[in-house]
Amino acid sequence: MVKPHLHKKILVKKLAMRGGAFLWSQLLRRLKQENHLSPGGGGYIEPRSCQSTPSWDIFFRNTNAGAPPGTAYQSPLPLSRGSLAAVAHAQSLVEAQPNVDKLVEDHLAVQSLIRAYQIRGHHVAQLDPLGILDADLDSSVPADIISSTDKLDLAVFKERLRMLTVGGFYGLDESDLDKVFHLPTTTFIGGQESALPLREIIRRLEMAYCQHIGVEFMFINDLEQCQWIRQKFETPGIMQFTNEEKRTLLARLVRSTRFEEFLQRKWSSEKRFGLEGCEVLIPALKTIIDKSSENGVDYVIMGMPHRGRLNVLANVIRKELEQIFCQFDSKLEAADEGSGDVKYHLGMYHRRINRVTDRNITLSLVANPSHLEAADPVVMGKTKAEQFYCGDTEGKKVMSILLHGDAAFAGQGIVYETFHLSDLPSYTTHGTVHVVVNNQIGFTTDPRMARSSPYPTDVARVVNAPIFHVNSDDPEAVMYVCKVAAEWRSTFHKDVVVDLVCYRRNGHNEMDEPMFTQPLMYKQIRKQKPVLQKYAELLVSQGVVNQPEYEEEISKYDKICEEAFARSKDEKILHIKHWLDSPWPGFFTLDGQPRSMSCPSTGLTEDILTHIGNVASSVPVENFTIHGGLSRILKTRGEMVKNRTVDWALAEYMAFGSLLKEGIHIRLSGQDVERGTFSHRHHVLHDQNVDKRTCIPMNHLWPNQAPYTVCNSSLSEYGVLGFELGFAMASPNALVLWEAQFGDFHNTAQCIIDQFICPGQAKWVRQNGIVLLLPHGMEGMGPEHSSARPERFLQMCNDDPDVLPDLKEANFDINQLYDCNWVVVNCSTPGNFFHVLRRQILLPFRKPLIIFTPKSLLRHPEARSSFDEMLPGTHFQRVIPEDGPAAQNPENVKRLLFCTGKVYYDLTRERKARDMVGQVAITRIEQLSPFPFDLLLKEVQKYPNAELAWCQEEHKNQGYYDYVKPRLRTTISRAKPVWYAGRDPAAAPATGNKKTHLTELQRLLDTAFDLDVFKNFS
Repeated sequence: MVKPHLHKKILVKKLAMRGGAFLWSQLLRRLKQENHLSPGGGGYIEPRSCQSTPSWDIFFRNTNAGAPPGTAYQSPLPLSRGSLAAVAHAQSLVEAQPNVDKLVEDHLAVQSLIRAYQIRGHHVAQLDPLGILDADLDSSVPADIISSTDKLDLAVFKERLRMLTVGGFYGLDESDLDKVFHLPTTTFIGGQESALPLREIIRRLEMAYCQHIGVEFMFINDLEQCQWIRQKFETPGIMQFTNEEKRTLLARLVRSTRFEEFLQRKWSSEKRFGLEGCEVLIPALKTIIDKSSENGVDYVIMGMPHRGRLNVLANVIRKELEQIFCQFDSKLEAADEGSGDVKYHLGMYHRRINRVTDRNITLSLVANPSHLEAADPVVMGKTKAEQFYCGDTEGKKVMSILLHGDAAFAGQGIVYETFHLSDLPSYTTHGTVHVVVNNQIGFTTDPRMARSSPYPTDVARVVNAPIFHVNSDDPEAVMYVCKVAAEWRSTFHKDVVVDLVCYRRNGHNEMDEPMFTQPLMYKQIRKQKPVLQKYAELLVSQGVVNQPEYEEEISKYDKICEEAFARSKDEKILHIKHWLDSPWPGFFTLDGQPRSMSCPSTGLTEDILTHIGNVASSVPVENFTIHGGLSRILKTRGEMVKNRTVDWALAEYMAFGSLLKEGIHIRLSGQDVERGTFSHRHHVLHDQNVDKRTCIPMNHLWPNQAPYTVCNSSLSEYGVLGFELGFAMASPNALVLWEAQFGDFHNTAQCIIDQFICPGQAKWVRQNGIVLLLPHGMEGMGPEHSSARPERFLQMCNDDPDVLPDLKEANFDINQLYDCNWVVVNCSTPGNFFHVLRRQILLPFRKPLIIFTPKSLLRHPEARSSFDEMLPGTHFQRVIPEDGPAAQNPENVKRLLFCTGKVYYDLTRERKARDMVGQVAITRIEQLSPFPFDLLLKEVQKYPNAELAWCQEEHKNQGYYDYVKPRLRTTISRAKPVWYAGRDPAAAPATGNKKTHLTELQRLLDTAFDLDVFKNFS
């Protein structure tokens, strides 16, 4: 006989190997509740107790036959004293252990089967409304699932069951289908029942996981969240709708479907990227919004691609239909400034009553370019900002909904970048509901050629977001999934994905012919009955509505469309501002104009400068130990304040601190911005003795100051810059800055720059004051850490190089700023950097600001500014003229050098070494765009005998030369040539060889100061 303690160890080890030790303990607990275990059993069945009690053998035999424990037990017949010994001897021959093993193994097998459905049931769910594709790109059925769905031929079901049971994967007998099994706590298929026959277990699992909803969630590493999802999808009868809810769903489908049909009738040859094939999207979005409103949300910010956008604007945002129909009239002129955008890119902002919850709800659909998914981080940033400004620290009031296409969701890397912002402290929006319009095709590309993952949504698994796949031709299943998604976001404040598996009835657009590339799919689509017709027939058959009621609903909406169409004929002009997605109430006049066209002085009193400097050079928290090296940095700052001077870091500190005093929120974001890539900023101090204890002195400046947010970002440019752009959209009364680790790293965010920042106002009448800090300078660091590519930003400026503006215009400099699409500066002094940051907020309008920031100048002893340059009455200097001996005797100047940025210090050093301070004047252009025509004309006129040259450290085909030269020539009416002193043209931004770098630098300096070098070219 096995000793009791050894018996226990062997049994537990065996159960653990099968992954079911907890099931065994659960089984024993249930048996104990039936009073079949002795109180002192110690959690295992004592073999001697099995032998001494005849009822145990009967119990195990009955249980194996399928009887539940309550009936499996039969009391033993009374025995006389004389027969006890004989019975004991007989029972000692009965081996109870195999019965125990069989019982436990069968329960473990059933638990494994349940878990298999929970993990892989979605693979056999009937998701494709066309019935021809597998949503997971795999036509096979997982080996551990017994499925009788359409994905598996019913003829082979019995054979499959036999293979999986009789001596197979689970070791169950076919006869076990009618045996009753206890259900583990990790399933809710039992409802109020704790045990079910195996046949019913399989049926309920198939109903939960293998019908029109496929649930992916078992990768989530939180038991509470997994249990929550199981309860939502496994509980029998949980997906129930009232007749009123069904009628509402039908009415929404009517609006969605008839809107597209109306547009098709009126403008059959126009591109509109209609929703046909996924009309259920409209009731889906409205369900998410309804449920979120019910849970307390009062502001929803949405981002979506072009497909279905007009329908969403009409039936979700509730944009006036006549405004939409006007966009189809090619004869109407746009009344606003700018170039505008196509109708299926426009955004909208609207506040209305939610009719289901009777609560106010604000809806904003962010305008977007054709670059799919580019709007994702922009929506996240705007959502974060709105949460910040209303104090919504948990995302209970403001939320975001992102719509995606299947091909773009899988193919665009920005989706991954955006997901990785979702749980970062300074970027989280506390959960986004993602809705994928899964057309099962990308333009003309089949899914198998568009992704390597089973589903287009697999990217969401990286952040433990549950994924709900649903057949879009089952509207009630879609509505239920959307309710669950909204509840998930409200409960756990984490992302969730709804995958609407649908089809695209037309081509990529209404003019495209899809039969060229997907003939079989589109033959099936031609035969496919629209979802509205299917659902209407279902409700009529159920008696929920009758045919006249359904037809009345259709005619009612058709009438609404016709009346709006008639009103649209009265419109004479298009107003792009009616499509503004982020209005700024009170910032502009009622007609959208600046309240003034002037900018006050950006200087500050000496007391304010001194106070900010003192805080910047101290630790405002007691018992806080900083690094010794940082102590020296703060000491140096303190000495500068005493000497009334600032370096670059201190100038930035004073600009930020003063704006905080004025109630302007400041947000600085980017890679390693808290310390600064070049270890100059140190806005977040770290206690050297207490882990994760930090201090931000900037938040200790004033009693009632605005908050300062400085946050290291994830290693992303595209996503983070898009996020900060969205944050800056929300309010004009904030200074939002993104700093690249090195200037050239901005090119991985080029889409945000090209599609949003540069043309945003022209396309969407949407101003934005975001600031880009781009470290730039040729300092021998190689081709990847030198150039911020200024030529690209300057090329995209919207001013005309060949037209000299009216220099006598009042407020010429402010009008220039108002007319430009963005401002490009390269400051050479900390004081000017201070002023341009403050000017960004004090202007009566907002423009993006591109600043090429220095690297070596951060610590250059000559790159210092006096407090005198920052006092009241001072301003940002667009041009810093020569102020040395050359300016005192301008007639003697032989050459006037124009430059910008760091190269100025190289030039002054070389000029002094050559003793040419009276012969060569150097003028710094601090603001490159808008171009300071007025100030440069004065400089040229000041030196009548000087030849003109532009000097830069960048290569000739890069940098500023191609931008500056034609404008300088226009300034002087082309009276003189503008010569070039700089590096030769090159493919790479800079050399990787230090010696070559120095040789090139010396060559450009030789050219700049050789007064005879250009004579041969005259």
